Amino acid sequence: MKVTIIGAGNVGASCASLLAQKNIVRKIVLLDIREKLSEGKSLDISQMLPMTESNTKVIGTTNDYSKSKNSEIIIITSGIPRKPGMSRDDLIQTNAEIIRSVTKKSIFFSPKAKFIIVSNPLDVMAYVSYMTAKIDSSRVIGMAGILDSTRYRFFLSKRLNISPIDIQSLLLGGHGDTMVPLYRYTSVSGIPIKEFLSEEENDAIVEKTKKGGEEIVDLLGTSAWMAPSASVIKIAESILKDSKRIFPCSVFLRGQYGLKNIYLGVPSIIGKSGIEKIIELQLNRKENDLLIKSADHVKNMINKLKKFND
Repeated sequence: MKVTIIGAGNVGASCASLLAQKNIVRKIVLLDIREKLSEGKSLDISQMLPMTESNTKVIGTTNDYSKSKNSEIIIITSGIPRKPGMSRDDLIQTNAEIIRSVTKKSIFFSPKAKFIIVSNPLDVMAYVSYMTAKIDSSRVIGMAGILDSTRYRFFLSKRLNISPIDIQSLLLGGHGDTMVPLYRYTSVSGIPIKEFLSEEENDAIVEKTKKGGEEIVDLLGTSAWMAPSASVIKIAESILKDSKRIFPCSVFLRGQYGLKNIYLGVPSIIGKSGIEKIIELQLNRKENDLLIKSADHVKNMINKLKKFND
């Protein structure tokens, strides 16, 4: 099996490194428009693999999409990253043009591939890729909720002074400030979170989670890459192993949760064909109102993008 990663920046290279170490694919193609970048990073990763006992081959190429032919998965990390003072929404027009171009070239050489979108604003970029590829929406997945829920688990673990491994959580909605926390569906080793802290205390942790990416941008001057990369590989691994894992991902909704024609984060079963089932939870009024608000924000960005293209 072959996996192609478009974009050899921090996220793309980290994805390649993490996936190569798992030794579950035959070949990884790392592609970038910048000359020599992907070749250099792929060589560095390759020289690490004997120590991790992996037989995966990592190939770097400069803008040669023919090397991606017949990929099982295409991971798109291309686009400009956030800088201090920027929101994910500020990236919309430039990154949409990049996603369209990358998707067209990738689908030409890998018509049966599943796509995992990482570029921001993520829900809109997943929508752009889906509309460009013209394939079944189950094969275009946005990596969002899995990262948000992981950050939430981390902040919860610090607040409760327990291992994040024992925390089970779920966040819905758009990636970023409009994410929807599901207090009722959060637990610690099966114990409801309400046994540990109130909903108001939990809301404060959710607010910190919403700013988790922004805090890293302020500290580093660029977007996070380690946690996003690990989140991507969780999705890719579930596809490659047909694991049927349940993750909150940005998926195309066709009436689920009362929403249509939009990519938004909801829990989904991920297997060899991509999104195999969207799980529709029974939300209470507060949760549903927050989800609608999040969906409206994503729709507004999509409409904004359409105006750019008129």
